[in-house]
Amino acid sequence: MWKWLHPYAKAERAYQLCNTLLPYFAVATVISMLVGWIWGLGFAPADYQQKDSYRIIFIHVPSAILSMGAYSSMAIAAVVALVWQLRNAELAVIAIAPVGACVTAIALITGAAWGKPMWGAWWVWDARLTSELILLFLYLGVLSLYHAFEDKKAAGRAASILAIVGVINLPIIHYSVEWWNTLHQGATITKFDTKAIDPSMFWPLMVNILAFGAFVGTVTLIRLKNEILQREKHRPWVRALLSKG
Repeated sequence: MWKWLHPYAKAERAYQLCNTLLPYFAVATVISMLVGWIWGLGFAPADYQQKDSYRIIFIHVPSAILSMGAYSSMAIAAVVALVWQLRNAELAVIAIAPVGACVTAIALITGAAWGKPMWGAWWVWDARLTSELILLFLYLGVLSLYHAFEDKKAAGRAASILAIVGVINLPIIHYSVEWWNTLHQGATITKFDTKAIDPSMFWPLMVNILAFGAFVGTVTLIRLKNEILQREKHRPWVRALLSKG
């Protein structure tokens, strides 16, 4: 374990770190989301084939990317929790899970809304869609498993193990459009070819990805603070903090 992480094994220091980072993430969320949505939904040009219906890309793609990014972060926290036995890492797993589930649900709903005019159906058992649905079930499984145990130490360990096992689904989601013949279009922003996506659409999309990343970070920090307070509610520093409030 890196030495700079050692102090944050203490709940009080981790709580203070959340307080320090939260304003930056919150401000970044508000600014980037306003800029990204106004730019993408109001000023980006219409697509020559999909017309204005393509604009859902500014919500769907960022949410899909962050659904995998949040799961990766949750799995890393799970590894730290199991290998180095850090309780705060277990709390991070539980803090991230509902946020990731929400973002994944947004990706699925917006994908269905986009698929209806493009494919003529709200849902098909496409490889990309199915693996993304499995990702939602994994998030919900982590949460359900954690709350199924009265012993929170055992609950955190079980949830962390499931989070790590579920990582196998991430490359399936990412490469599904290459491994199988699917309806879902191939990658666009990962191809640094100007023909893949026009810069007038690319940059507002990047801003929206940043906005969703900042949003996930903001909500996760808030949830982690709450998880720490709930777990440490009998500690003197928590009582002192609550008495000041």
